[in-house]
Amino acid sequence: MPSIDEQTRKKLAPTGRLRVGIAVGDAISAVWARRDARTGVPAGPTVDLAGIFAQQVGVAPALVEYGSSGEIIEAANSGDWDISFTPVDAQRMMAVDFGPNFALGESTYMVPSGSTIADVAEVDRAGTRIFGVENTATIRAARQSLKNTTATGLVSLKDVLDKFRAGEADAIALGRESLLSLLPDFPGARVLAGKFLSLGTALAVPKGDSVALTVFTAILEDLKADGTIRAIFDKHGLTNSTVAPIGSRFQADAPQKSAG
Repeated sequence: MPSIDEQTRKKLAPTGRLRVGIAVGDAISAVWARRDARTGVPAGPTVDLAGIFAQQVGVAPALVEYGSSGEIIEAANSGDWDISFTPVDAQRMMAVDFGPNFALGESTYMVPSGSTIADVAEVDRAGTRIFGVENTATIRAARQSLKNTTATGLVSLKDVLDKFRAGEADAIALGRESLLSLLPDFPGARVLAGKFLSLGTALAVPKGDSVALTVFTAILEDLKADGTIRAIFDKHGLTNSTVAPIGSRFQADAPQKSAG
């Protein structure tokens, strides 16, 4: 891990604590933290990473909660967070500076019990009611891939799941790991094979913060190399989640979505 002097520490955590923007909802994944039913405290990979990064900086962590990764990005210029972890796409690269990916994943659909939709391609039918979380990489990619219908964006994951629970959604668009974590709450629901987006989840810092980007990149790459990220995923039941290779980064001109 890099050595951090007092001057650097003040740049990384100007308030005296490392403020980490996290997305909190009903799913758990490399992106989402979920509240403990008993304590109400968020738990998930990003919460664990917040503690590790703060420890390396030499300060206490402060979780700054948002309703989605899109809200985190929207707050990038507010000065409310110092570091975050979100999926990457070209639009977000204009708002924040991204370091390396720590997870690789894909987005697909979940359909309710009794649905006749067999795969991702069959979702794209006229009249299919699709919902997702607004201003996320997933819903942007879903809309780009759909030719015969569209995806309606809602403010929060809770809003999306309420539609699904009420029988008002034929499919919901989300990361595969998140959808798999939701399956126990929806008996008979299915997560579809195939994908419409391949994406990385990476560390993010406010635009132009080169010191934070350099230091936090070094920390994250060490955590991937020594098995810490893998252990965090496994701890939260994300045994099928893929740890990104060392040096993995989003390429704005690389193909990111697939209907396969």
